[in-house]
Amino acid sequence: MGQTYDFAKIEEKWLKRWNEKGVFTTNLKEKNKPKFYNLCMFPYPSAAMLHVGHAYTYSGTDAYGRFKRHLGLNVFQPMGFDAFGIHGENFAIKVNRHPSDVLEENVKNFKSQMDKLGVMFDWSHTVNTSYPDYYKWTQWIFVQLYKNGLVERKSAQVNWCPSCKTVLADEQVIQGRCERCSTLTEKKEMLQWFFKITDYAQRLLDNYDTIDWPQKAVALQKNWIGKSEGAVISFDLQNENGEVIPENLEVFTTRPDTIFGVTFIVISTKHSLIKRVSSKAYEDVISFIKESESQTAVENQKNKAGVFTGIYAKNPLSEDKVPVYVANYVLNDYGTGALMGVPAHDLRDYEFAKKYEIDIKPVIASDGKEIPFEDEGVLIKSEAYDGMESSTARDKIIKDLKKKKKGYEHTTYKLRDWLISRQRYWGPPIPIVYCDDCGPVVVEDLPVFLPNVEDFKPKGDGKSPLANIESFINTTCPKCGGKARRETDVLDNFVDSSWYFLRYPSVGIEDKPFDPSLTKKWLPVDVYIGGLEHAVLHLLYARFIVMALHDIGYLDFEEPFTKLRANGLIIKDGAKMSKSKGNVINPDDYLKAYGADVLRTYLLFIAPFSEGGDFSDRNIVGIVRFLEKVWQMRALTGKAKKTTVSFDQLYEFTKKITEDIESLRYNTAISALMEYITWINKHAQEIASKDMVTIKENFLVMISVFAPFISEEIWEEMGHSEFIIDANWPELVEVTKKEVDIPIQINGKVRSTIKAKIDIDEEQIVKIALNDEIVKKYITGRYKKIVYVKNKILNIIL
Repeated sequence: MGQTYDFAKIEEKWLKRWNEKGVFTTNLKEKNKPKFYNLCMFPYPSAAMLHVGHAYTYSGTDAYGRFKRHLGLNVFQPMGFDAFGIHGENFAIKVNRHPSDVLEENVKNFKSQMDKLGVMFDWSHTVNTSYPDYYKWTQWIFVQLYKNGLVERKSAQVNWCPSCKTVLADEQVIQGRCERCSTLTEKKEMLQWFFKITDYAQRLLDNYDTIDWPQKAVALQKNWIGKSEGAVISFDLQNENGEVIPENLEVFTTRPDTIFGVTFIVISTKHSLIKRVSSKAYEDVISFIKESESQTAVENQKNKAGVFTGIYAKNPLSEDKVPVYVANYVLNDYGTGALMGVPAHDLRDYEFAKKYEIDIKPVIASDGKEIPFEDEGVLIKSEAYDGMESSTARDKIIKDLKKKKKGYEHTTYKLRDWLISRQRYWGPPIPIVYCDDCGPVVVEDLPVFLPNVEDFKPKGDGKSPLANIESFINTTCPKCGGKARRETDVLDNFVDSSWYFLRYPSVGIEDKPFDPSLTKKWLPVDVYIGGLEHAVLHLLYARFIVMALHDIGYLDFEEPFTKLRANGLIIKDGAKMSKSKGNVINPDDYLKAYGADVLRTYLLFIAPFSEGGDFSDRNIVGIVRFLEKVWQMRALTGKAKKTTVSFDQLYEFTKKITEDIESLRYNTAISALMEYITWINKHAQEIASKDMVTIKENFLVMISVFAPFISEEIWEEMGHSEFIIDANWPELVEVTKKEVDIPIQINGKVRSTIKAKIDIDEEQIVKIALNDEIVKKYITGRYKKIVYVKNKILNIIL
């Protein structure tokens, strides 16, 4: 069955009417309805058109927003564009056009496609991160953090992408590669600007109990923050001749209970102890460091290596003397930049010890299990601590180290400060000037405009293209009025997106980034929908920025997104989409062939929204047939003078559809809608005309969250002057069950199922069961016993 309705004509009609009447424009000052801020992640306009993944996310977000509006909430569902940053700039370079021109075109294309989907975005509150009226406030946030001690300029070893020609935050490096272009990154020592997100590491962990987020998103962030609790232990040092070195080596460990198993120590290639390397080992150490620094972090972690420094460390408890190595896998900015090697109880240490023929000393009883034994247990060969459980020994060892002034409890985090400098053109200039007399001075006369530059491509010299524009660089110091030079790096595009949700309600307000009264009314976001790939980038940064603005006094909440829901990934015919495979889905092709209702409904039907699914051209016809049934439902009028069929089943369908949409289980909600319309067609002869009208109206309201165009058209045909989006959700009726299906087991195996009255007693159910034709086949004589669980199950034991 094909489509007998003209979907293109219907879509054109309703898009025009919705736009003319401002149907999707939210009255943000509405007082009579509860607010609901429904938001999905805004896109990078770094392609000419949207792909089907965008259509998937927007359809799912819109279904939820429409559902909440039908429930009587004042739904605010804005959309904007994350236009600044490396994604858009790289696209502009690829097509050899200026980003300000090509991205403006992309934005128009994106918006047109979104409208064609029938998504109820409120375009009166849109943002574009590359517009001065937006990035003025991005710069303002930098200023506020700077004035409150949360911004720092420091020299650091940073990740450098030789393809993108800019530094990257740690979060933007995935397995040693640039998250944008997949090029292997390098390490460079550079003077950069950082946001001090590490000050909020524990707060970021503590707040998970206050938000409703998927466990996977929380786990990803917790792992990235990487809290480790343990102890810092101080080792005395001496050289190969036994001479004391006048400094101590501090080592962080999460397993102080294994201190008697230490047979070596490793330090990072940047550790301050390198200057103490013996003259005998110096050349080998320097050569090793140079070789290590020429490799990527991933390569160093994979090919663990080290070289002896000529230094020995003295165990503060056992007084054993152990060698100190410089190793390529030790991170200088984690813990103390030094690790104690316990090869009997750590796999990495074991592999290192085997490679360099270092002693292996078990100090935890392994109960016959292979070395390395990494679990906790009972201490052995640990002098006074023998026989203690690891947890007891850990506390006692730390206590004893404290007494000897050789250790203390310590908590560390893997999280590093957020590197926000970018040596690119397309971004908000960092609002800092450098004055010979005053030093770095923050600029509060905002915005610092990004100049329109023809030659915007990065040169790869570690400098932004802005560094070549004297008219931009040369300025006056806002503090003393003397000559000054502007900072030429721009802000990371994740700074732009870290606060955009705060701006939406206040779009059009020119004197502040977010109006206090509107922000208090509408924030935090009620539900935020997007991909989990942003868990340790955008989502973590947004949480930090909101916490910081809260502490400074601008916000009265700490978490930006009360509820987070992640959508899955759409694949094509079993494979991930890519241009090389020729299987990229352009939603426009399907909008032209089938219309928005079919595409929206099919995308949300193929699999659970949180998992994503396999897009198949063969299977989309099932949704075409379903919506054709919806269209043909117009002719159903109800034939009976009086309804003679129970509506209990419809009430059950309505309850399931409502619960499933509330939980974003769209695929099962659509399945229930299919059953609903099948039931209507089956029982049309038993339904009175008046009741049929109500049934059809209820169905249309529910299907409209997925297929708004066809629903709106039929709704109007039924005589309604108001838009269907303003109709109330069907009332939920609690159905009192009169019958129940009871499985009949014989010796524990289900052999039959019988329908019986609710709360039927045992004598009656046994009589019915024994007369069941299927049961009779299994019972040829007497049975031993019958077990009946009321309304649940009957088990006959032979």
